[in-house]
Amino acid sequence: MAAPLRSCCCSPGANLLRRSADLFAGQTSQITTRHVSPGIPNTVNVFDRKVKRIQKNRASAAADVHIYDYLKDYAARGLAERLSDVTRDFPCSLDLGCGRGHVAKYLPKGIVKTWIQCDYSDHMLLQSATPKDVEEVYRLVADEEFIPFKENTFDLVVSCMSLHWVNDLPSTLNQIKKVLKEDGVMIGCMLGGESLYQLRSALQVAETEVKGGFTSHVSPFAGSSDVASLLSAAGFSITTVDTDEVTVRYPSLQAAMRDLRGMGESHATVDRSSLPLSRRVLSRSEQIYKEYYGESDEKHGTALPLTFDFVQFIGWKPSATQPKPARRGSGTKAVLEQTPTS
Repeated sequence: MAAPLRSCCCSPGANLLRRSADLFAGQTSQITTRHVSPGIPNTVNVFDRKVKRIQKNRASAAADVHIYDYLKDYAARGLAERLSDVTRDFPCSLDLGCGRGHVAKYLPKGIVKTWIQCDYSDHMLLQSATPKDVEEVYRLVADEEFIPFKENTFDLVVSCMSLHWVNDLPSTLNQIKKVLKEDGVMIGCMLGGESLYQLRSALQVAETEVKGGFTSHVSPFAGSSDVASLLSAAGFSITTVDTDEVTVRYPSLQAAMRDLRGMGESHATVDRSSLPLSRRVLSRSEQIYKEYYGESDEKHGTALPLTFDFVQFIGWKPSATQPKPARRGSGTKAVLEQTPTS
């Protein structure tokens, strides 16, 4: 049976520091509960992290917040399945950007002893599910862009549907590799590539017709090839990247945007000067959406499909014990000869 939950978002974090002071970098004597990102030097910030935090906190305050968990739970189940394929235990593990504890719901039993849940949204963190069959569970308010742990701390880092809101993904991946022990593994899932392309297109065409030009109303996403390159650049070994495309059908544009808000996945780029969208643009967007992408639906007449492109990835921190790729030219060739028929 799991030990009682020790939460760091209702107090300065004394419980966690007394029992696990060796986890944290530097001489920090207190973990603040309202950490604000100081900004990343020499980096062009695409996303407004403060806005994203507000959106997630607002989403968590809704009485029906649980009904919007379906996509993140789907991604978490896939992540947990990949984790169960790794035949080893992970005594000390970090759930980075845990949200409402989606991975914790499906975490395979018996492979983790200490589970640390981190999220930038303190309200989401307070609602995070607790994994079963784990000896110690901690909650900590922390920014994915500034990971507050010492090097070589974790056997496993998981991140489910969080890293697509990070401004400097290369820096975050480097920090993740540092806090992993040798031969530790990161397993993650984030929105990528073609996500929400129907919504993006409909809004752009409608705004161009109505206003003579358009601005971005859907956040940009990294593609699977980008993620693969970034993992290699960060120094991960034995990397695997694949994609899983999921299409959800909504009865209206309003329903689709309502669900995105309920998930805390609304647009959050730094340049949001054109928001909110006018009723005229939204009305025209729905017309265009139905014309280009609408599907016949017996119940609602026309359903609006919305695609979510999940980029799933695994990377290992290098270790001398890991298998090495064969030297170039060291392979053998098999030659098949066909006996001519007379």
